[in-house]
Amino acid sequence: MTAPTDRVRARALALRSAGLPAYLYDLTALREHAARIRAALPAPVELYYAAKANPEPEILAALRPYVDGYEVSSGGELAHVGTSVPGAPLAFGGPGKTPDEIVRALETGVERFHVESVYELRMLAELAARHGGGRRVAVLPRFNLPVGGGALDGSSLAMGGRPTPFGMDPEQADEVVALLTDGTYPQLELRGVHAHLASGLEAPEQLAVAESVVTWAVRLAGRHRVPLSEVTIGGGMAVDYAAPERRFDWAAYGAGLARLAAAHPGLTLRIEPGRALTAYCGWYATEVLDVKESHGEEFAVVRGGTHHLRTPATKGHDQPCTVLPSDEPWPHPWPRSAARGDRVTLAGQLCTPKDVLCRDVPAPGLRAGDRVVFGVAGAYAWNISHHDFLMHPRPGFHFLDSPGDPAQGLAEGSVEEEAA
Repeated sequence: MTAPTDRVRARALALRSAGLPAYLYDLTALREHAARIRAALPAPVELYYAAKANPEPEILAALRPYVDGYEVSSGGELAHVGTSVPGAPLAFGGPGKTPDEIVRALETGVERFHVESVYELRMLAELAARHGGGRRVAVLPRFNLPVGGGALDGSSLAMGGRPTPFGMDPEQADEVVALLTDGTYPQLELRGVHAHLASGLEAPEQLAVAESVVTWAVRLAGRHRVPLSEVTIGGGMAVDYAAPERRFDWAAYGAGLARLAAAHPGLTLRIEPGRALTAYCGWYATEVLDVKESHGEEFAVVRGGTHHLRTPATKGHDQPCTVLPSDEPWPHPWPRSAARGDRVTLAGQLCTPKDVLCRDVPAPGLRAGDRVVFGVAGAYAWNISHHDFLMHPRPGFHFLDSPGDPAQGLAEGSVEEEAA
């Protein structure tokens, strides 16, 4: 799904210049990808989607048949996801929860709270006593666990195994378990343990992390002689922007989780992927405005840029892309700019040299008016970008479906059907 699917290609070429840039999401491709992931996971494994990766309502709804719930990390995400997929189970995570956010989560019946500190645990206990409606609130303390054997060495973004603001130090584990099981907070229930330690890991490293987390959690519960029904091992499955044809090995990961689950019967394992679920279903389509040479290098300036698609700037990579030459006649009286060489660097409209989407792209003869479609743009793209810098127009959004594919609960008119 790196190159645009047929329906994405057709839409990218059909849009008028005024309709670009645009995000194009292939919901059929998303469902097929999610179905393959779901099929690779054994029954004792629950799949929650980390909504922060891409919270578009159409994306959330398309995933609903394939996920067990959604992980949210703010009061805003809580309200947004609750509206987009009403009734779906939610897990509330993230550091720095405010009292108002916790109250809203309690009042809306959030299924699980991932607690990041002893302070947050005490705050949750007090607020649950007032706003929990008499129910016991399920808690999964998040711990920042060390992992040996170099399992985190390949991580592109580590949240654990080193000093970070995420989760609690393992030395606090006994204190936390005692607070949750000695009657201090009867309104809270110790449901399990949460540990999301890193992102960008391949299947073998993910399995090593999972085994380490589960082993540690089971030993903690055994030491206190308390039941433990769930362990959340986080997300962070690798998406390789430099080699997007390489995909996370979900089959091997699922087989490994099946072995881990079999070794701990009665324990539910939960994963919370985000990027790995949606990245491949999204494309950022735009148009070449100008092609010019500077100090021996050719640059194509495209509509939009990293204020719409921040990922390549933040991660320091070249965004995978496909050039779609335009067959439309040149509509202007001035000459059409074109590349003289075989390779071009694609930059955006911002007044900063950091506004580069992809370098050294093979694009012989690239001309103003040609279209460029950037792939792997379905996660951490628009929603993390600095939209208002220079106040350029915002992109369009198109959610493409094949006729006959279910809208999966979407509002009428929010999905655009394409010819098969």
